[in-house]
Amino acid sequence: MAIDKERAHQLLDQLGPDQLAAVVRLLENIVSADDEADVLSSSEAKAVAEADEWLRHNQPIPHEEILAEFGLTMADWERMGRETQEQRPPSDE
Repeated sequence: MAIDKERAHQLLDQLGPDQLAAVVRLLENIVSADDEADVLSSSEAKAVAEADEWLRHNQPIPHEEILAEFGLTMADWERMGRETQEQRPPSDE
């Protein structure tokens, strides 16, 4: 990740003022899009409220039961989770 940041800095140093301003606007849009991804839309908030209301009157459905409907087991689920994590690029945190 540090190599990517160094390369980005090298490229930024080569830009003119207008190009740099455009890149800054692009980066601001990317960052704000990430921040907005954590905010529920009104339809998402409504769906969560409906699910909460349903749970007040019904027993939760066990995870294993839902997986079985798709022909999966908990072992399959855990394997898929590991595969997804292995595919993610490393974080610089």
